[in-house]
Amino acid sequence: MTDKLYYESSHRKDFEAQVISCEPEGEGYKVVLDKTVFFPEGGGQYADTGILGGVHVLDAQEKDGIIYHYTDGALTPGEIVKGEIDWEKRFESMQQHSGEHIISGIVHGRFGYNNVGFHLGADYCTMDFDGPITKEQLKEIEEEANRIVYKNLNIEILYPTKEELKDLTYRSKIEIEGQVRIVNIPGVDICACCAPHVDRTGEIGNIKLVDMVSYKGGERITMLSGSRALADHQQKEESVKKISALLCAKDTEVAEAVEKLKEEQLDLKNQVSALKQKLLAYQAKEIDVTPELVKVFDSELSGNEPRELMNLLLERGAKICAIFAGNDEEGYRYVIGSHSEDVRVISKKLNEAFQGRGGGKPQMVQGSLKGTAKNISEIL
Repeated sequence: MTDKLYYESSHRKDFEAQVISCEPEGEGYKVVLDKTVFFPEGGGQYADTGILGGVHVLDAQEKDGIIYHYTDGALTPGEIVKGEIDWEKRFESMQQHSGEHIISGIVHGRFGYNNVGFHLGADYCTMDFDGPITKEQLKEIEEEANRIVYKNLNIEILYPTKEELKDLTYRSKIEIEGQVRIVNIPGVDICACCAPHVDRTGEIGNIKLVDMVSYKGGERITMLSGSRALADHQQKEESVKKISALLCAKDTEVAEAVEKLKEEQLDLKNQVSALKQKLLAYQAKEIDVTPELVKVFDSELSGNEPRELMNLLLERGAKICAIFAGNDEEGYRYVIGSHSEDVRVISKKLNEAFQGRGGGKPQMVQGSLKGTAKNISEIL
């Protein structure tokens, strides 16, 4: 059994221990110590990393009470080594995990929902709850969570006896054998958990719920706490300042400025569309519609414009009209129509000759193909 020093103090950063064993494992080594501050992956929290006897600890896992340190170098069994965890990484993970307990406790107490999934990643934390939550309720949960942070409540670690456990109501997603470790935030949450936590809620700094999506009939909430929440705020503040400078608007008026810009863009888009319609009408008047098959190649046409130009030419009396939008290098989109002929025959021949795709009804076909305007004209 490995003596777990991180349970004596979650804020301990370094220690000395004796190397019990060191065995090759993959491209590195698997080291067992008599005691450790390195927390192994568990309880939804990732493992500590750091330095041990001059080599790097890349991972830590527990099996049958023994903690295995996965290192990039060998250590000598029997020697006394110094170890130091990556404290910033540990503290950040504790901020997230303690924040998750607060959110889960609030949701469970207010709605009776269970936390059925928890993932603490390198840059985000998600919680899955088995019931619906509205956006308004999410905001209220966030506000209540931060009030709890500001109260700087003491986070208690309890090791109740089996008899005491029978009378204790606590959250737990799994059946636990042996001694149960309870993390208690008074009046907020009481939950079985094996991971280290901050000592007081004030150390969390603040809690920000940045996203919520429907998930398996409930909600998946994404949370940032402490240093992660601060980094997120700084990044978003920088973005807002850049946008406000581009729009010549105050930071607090960015949303209104963007809305105004969106309206102006829509107005300009409508103006451009109206001008394009006029341009198509002028273009249609300049095209000779007397040939048996009128063909037009135009790289400027986009959207529904090929079809609109075809209809204008058919209205002017064209018997069969074929419009090609694109160029020789990238290929063409085509639309072919007629009021009197079955144009599917033309589409079929074009597709066969130029690796095309498309089809439609007797009076109109659409598709795309690869070829040059010269070769397409020859087939037509």
